[in-house]
Amino acid sequence: MGLLDGKVAIVTGGGRGIGRAEALGLAADGAAVVVNDLGADLAGTEHTSGAAEEVAAEIMARGGLAVANSDDVAGYAGAEHLVGAALERFGRLDILVNNAGILRDKMSFNLSEQDFDDVVRVHLKGHFSMSRTAGAYWRERHKAGQPIAGRVINTTSEAGLFGSVGQANYAAAKGAIATLTLVLAREYERFGVTVNAIAPRARTRMTSSALGSLEPEPGAFDAWAPENVAPAITWLASEEAGAVNGQIFIVWGGAVHLVAPFHPVSSLVRDSAWTAQELLEHQAELFGDRSSGIPAFPFGM
Repeated sequence: MGLLDGKVAIVTGGGRGIGRAEALGLAADGAAVVVNDLGADLAGTEHTSGAAEEVAAEIMARGGLAVANSDDVAGYAGAEHLVGAALERFGRLDILVNNAGILRDKMSFNLSEQDFDDVVRVHLKGHFSMSRTAGAYWRERHKAGQPIAGRVINTTSEAGLFGSVGQANYAAAKGAIATLTLVLAREYERFGVTVNAIAPRARTRMTSSALGSLEPEPGAFDAWAPENVAPAITWLASEEAGAVNGQIFIVWGGAVHLVAPFHPVSSLVRDSAWTAQELLEHQAELFGDRSSGIPAFPFGM
């Protein structure tokens, strides 16, 4: 018996890297999986067929249920067609894993409008389009009196949580996805759907282009293997994790870090407005022992 027996999942960007590992992990725990992938290159400018089909075939070769899909999820029409394909093939939808994305890194002063728009479209609009379409399906089922245990698992990034040089488009989209996760968690909880997000570290085309191969030493634990991320997805997708909602996790190797959203860490409070000069005079009090410089990545990068 798997944690997800009888469930149906969609994984966007499921043809390679983290998405592939997530699709295989969900299937191993009993879910039927719609593997969505355009087969795009890292920049999303060229497409080759076969990535989604290969993962779906691998799932079926292991005794699971899967179907491939190549819809563009960064728009309402593609999202609606993909959800419709899941319903047509498997009769229901329980789990949505938003993973699809592209990368076009440049310093902000060199970033073209097209490169900004395309990255935000694929990451942020793709997450929203799919979540909106799945949410509408679950809401209608809930209104019809059917029990719902829907799961949306988004993919943010440490770049989006903490900022990263040369990734203004990507980091802005990923930061927005973290906030979108909180919005959707508040909206969807009323009809039985949880919405959480992970910020994964793994060896993929994206990380390898920025950080190198990240291959482990012979015999060492492979902390960067995409397969390390998949169990967190299966956990959050399970009915047993229904009390977990609106949360963000950094997942890397053998570590799962719970991340708190924005919250006040220090305050200056009185019953009248502050002047700029007074704020200068109390600046050290406001920051205390905290640095007033750019926040560091908490786990290094």
